[in-house]
Amino acid sequence: MYDYEDDEEDMFGSPTPPKNDAKIDFQAELNADQFQAVTAPFGPALVLAGAGSGKTRTLTYRVAYLLTEGVSPEEILLLTFTNKASKQMLERVEELTGAGANRFLGGTFHHVGGQVLRLFGDSIGLPRNFTILDDGDSDALLSEVIRDLDPDFFKSKENPKAKPIKGIISYSRNVMVPVEEVAKGRYPSNGELLAKIDAFTREYQDTKISRGLADYDDLLVLWLKVLETNQEAAQYYQQRFSHILVDEYQDVNSLQSKIIDKIGINHQIMAVGDDAQCIYTWRGADMNQIMGFPERHPGTKIFKIETNYRSSPEILKFANGILENRSTDDNFTKTLKPSQPHQELPVVVPTVDGYQQANFILSKVEQMVDNGTNYHDIAILYRAHYHAMELQIELSRRDIPFVITSGLRFFEQAHVKDLVAQLRFVVNPKDLTAFHRFACLLPKVGEKTASKLLGIAEKIAVDKEIKITAALSEPEVVKKVPADAKEDWVGLVETLQSIAELTATATPSKVVDEAINGWYHEYLHATYENWPRREEDLESLVDFASKYENLAEMLTQLILLSSESGDRVVRKGESCLRLSTIHQSKGLEFRHVFIIGLADGLFPNKRAIDGEGDLEEERRLFYVASTRAERSLHLVYPMLSSQNGTQIRLMQSRFLKELPQTRYELYNVHAQNAFGRQSGYGSKWSQYGGGTRRSGNNRRSF
Repeated sequence: MYDYEDDEEDMFGSPTPPKNDAKIDFQAELNADQFQAVTAPFGPALVLAGAGSGKTRTLTYRVAYLLTEGVSPEEILLLTFTNKASKQMLERVEELTGAGANRFLGGTFHHVGGQVLRLFGDSIGLPRNFTILDDGDSDALLSEVIRDLDPDFFKSKENPKAKPIKGIISYSRNVMVPVEEVAKGRYPSNGELLAKIDAFTREYQDTKISRGLADYDDLLVLWLKVLETNQEAAQYYQQRFSHILVDEYQDVNSLQSKIIDKIGINHQIMAVGDDAQCIYTWRGADMNQIMGFPERHPGTKIFKIETNYRSSPEILKFANGILENRSTDDNFTKTLKPSQPHQELPVVVPTVDGYQQANFILSKVEQMVDNGTNYHDIAILYRAHYHAMELQIELSRRDIPFVITSGLRFFEQAHVKDLVAQLRFVVNPKDLTAFHRFACLLPKVGEKTASKLLGIAEKIAVDKEIKITAALSEPEVVKKVPADAKEDWVGLVETLQSIAELTATATPSKVVDEAINGWYHEYLHATYENWPRREEDLESLVDFASKYENLAEMLTQLILLSSESGDRVVRKGESCLRLSTIHQSKGLEFRHVFIIGLADGLFPNKRAIDGEGDLEEERRLFYVASTRAERSLHLVYPMLSSQNGTQIRLMQSRFLKELPQTRYELYNVHAQNAFGRQSGYGSKWSQYGGGTRRSGNNRRSF
């Protein structure tokens, strides 16, 4: 794995840093674009740093330059999105100039906000010794507030749990939109619920203040409130900081932008970012902030850093083409320029389905490893976690070491295990572990209560000679279910009974579909803020199930795969293949990259195509994925997908169709007779063993 924020410092041959008072030759250590930005005149500046262009280096040397110009470290505010980035930059500044990192105020927005509130929080009613709530504590507090205001709220399965409500509150605060308006987007036809969420929000805020508590969002919201209501505090920061440097400016939300503008009232701001890499609007990032920066700060000088130190000229030409096809003029134009040697063109590979996609990729990976490539030099990127399900299955079968940047492996995810537990119990009613897994999801039901309920049902099943799933709905069982869980229990048991009935006659895919759309469907929507993504994961299990003749066989294979992938412990120092969502891969780089699922409906996703999402953000996501690659880029997509058990024909991603075929080569995997180590292809066309490869309008067969 390569992290360009670590590597960029060494892009120019790792010059020995001067110590303390040693003079820095900025012109010698920076390229022309970087030098112009680093030595920019004091005043508002927008630095548009393309992918792999040395953004971190530019920021670091800007701080060093300011110090050489007589600016005191105490006059510089450095805002980043990770404390790691801030620490690395300030440590490097200390190496360059001798200025101690502890003399700067720098770090994440939330870190700096917390420091401000320790000094001035009491002016808005927050004691200086306030306690910061972690995620779990804030969930618990909101639950307490909701129960106090409406004791019956969580008893209705129609109402969401505390976590999704907190997600709505958080989003509304960060984008500075009324909470009722955000909630309306989630629950458009439930006016009563919207009013309740608004009331919960107000009470939640009042409770925190009265108890001397602050959650993560308060560190920003209350920071802005201090600046807007405490003139002394506002003037202190406005006068203290003669220079404000902001990293990853394309990712700021409305709240963060307003804080920056409030402190930078004299327009003493240098914002560094890349509008082409704005991919987090779904969690509040506001593209308008970077686009509107020059308008909000008159006299802004714009600098473009376009030399790329990561990717081959062929990959950069491909990536530049992605941006050339943007459908809006609301962006800054820039073209990445190469500095690395030539490599082969990116390769587009259509496959029949997800399984052939996985087989092709891993056969190619194995061949690359046989030829001396390390696993850790290879990354497989995807738009959504479920796109990699078949790939993870095949990785487990081949015992290829892999790690997932974006979280748990597919079959280890909570929602997948919850659903599978229901199927396991229906097939084997003695599976107490499976029963505990889903029964304990109900309110006030722990393992002791779950075991007691199952024990009663087992006795009834024997006495009445009925199935255990039928016994679970008998009055003797239901009366022992905690009151808060009764409504859920009825829905859960009905689902288990439906699954049991279908098991005897229906295909495994129909059984799985029934489980997905039963009680757990409602539980998922009420419990998780990101339920649409989790639902997509579960729906992909329908396709998985279609490969098997009966449910028991499917579960056996699934559990084996889950066990294999879960038990496969990566040894220290072991080279591992990297799997990641594209969002999680931002800031990383790899010698060889595979982007999978490049079909309309998958990438870009269906919501964006239907107008419910942002198609231009999907395009930017494709650009980010492509620019992770250094030497080779493979773009793979399935032509068939199973949706609710039905095979659907997929079309090549529109983002690929927009590009001239001269910018990539088309590889016809179907011309091969078989897969395996010998069926992959190497770095020369003659190694494509029976496949067909086409560049531009020419098709070549071998």
